[in-house]
Amino acid sequence: MSQFALHFKMPALSIDRPWIDRVLSDLVQINSINPTLVPGAPGEAEISKYVETLSRDLGLSTVRREPEPGRVSVASTKKGSRHGAHLMLNAHYDTVGVEGMADPFSGAIADGKLYGRGAYDMKGSLTACFAAVKALDDAGIALQGDLSVAAVADEEYGSLGTRDLLTMFKVQAAIVTEPTALGVCLAHKGYVWIEVETVGQAAHGSKPDEGVDANIRMGRFLARLEGIAQELSVRSPHPLVGPPSLHAATIHGGSGVSTYADRCRLVVERRTVPGETEGQVANEIETLIADLRNEDPSLDIRSRVFFSREPFEVSPDRGIVRALDASVETVLGHPAIHLGETPWMDSALIAASGVETVVFGPGGEGAHSAVEWVELESVYRTAEVLARTAMRYCGIG
Repeated sequence: MSQFALHFKMPALSIDRPWIDRVLSDLVQINSINPTLVPGAPGEAEISKYVETLSRDLGLSTVRREPEPGRVSVASTKKGSRHGAHLMLNAHYDTVGVEGMADPFSGAIADGKLYGRGAYDMKGSLTACFAAVKALDDAGIALQGDLSVAAVADEEYGSLGTRDLLTMFKVQAAIVTEPTALGVCLAHKGYVWIEVETVGQAAHGSKPDEGVDANIRMGRFLARLEGIAQELSVRSPHPLVGPPSLHAATIHGGSGVSTYADRCRLVVERRTVPGETEGQVANEIETLIADLRNEDPSLDIRSRVFFSREPFEVSPDRGIVRALDASVETVLGHPAIHLGETPWMDSALIAASGVETVVFGPGGEGAHSAVEWVELESVYRTAEVLARTAMRYCGIG
């Protein structure tokens, strides 16, 4: 972080509220549903063009990245006046699907809320990032370090965008602007996806001497798994995100009513808290399986981890957190509220690359739901907090 004191007298800032309303409405009206989640959906190609134009209109240098066809991220940078810390503001602009939504791309404003898919998760945040840059320019404020806005693809599935940008961005700190209702998020959970398979012997349902039921054998595993779930729920909780957890997400077995199931496949999701690792989770499952095999050596059962994401945690003493906390207090008039979130975010990827990372964004409701909205006042305040944090972290003058 720059050598500026966290509470130095800062220049006045004006947030262009009508500009935010217009840009956010425009963004929501662009269909950017993630095609991995909804086959045939358009992805980020169209919205990336809007963001590129917006970035250039603000005088930012712009880089377009396309790690897979049609999966486009846009990285835009306000260059600093001299060497200083480089801060990245990160927001994804892909969305989930719109099933059940009456008017998913309206961008309509009512009672201080802007509605539509992605308004809350998280086009409001992306608009606030660019509004922060605009506020600095409107006030004639030059930063010492660079300030970048990363509008990233594919956060809702595989994080293609952020993973790709981390190969090109050399930044000292990042604010992932996922919605936090103006709280400062210092931790969130990770997850591990595990496939468990039991193997039986197919046979006609009338011939029990020939058949081995893989589904019933999976039942033994499920009964023990419930015990692990109960034990996790009473572990000492993480102070910000609570205890770890697991659930049996999907199960498939058998081919017909009159046939012994030859295979049964179960997918378990294990939500991890900071300090837990994929290896520890895999060992928990393998220990359970080893106990079952000891009880019945004929049991054919195996497990494998097929996807995982690390949990996230940052110390409140890190420079970017201190700068953000001071800016929140300036804008909101009270000390920052530190909190944890349960969903996984790109912040874990960024932090794992060695970048100081924190999460902060606006408020609203309806992520992945039939009615989604973001509170506009919180978007305005997010923009001001981000601009003031950039001044504190990158330095001015």
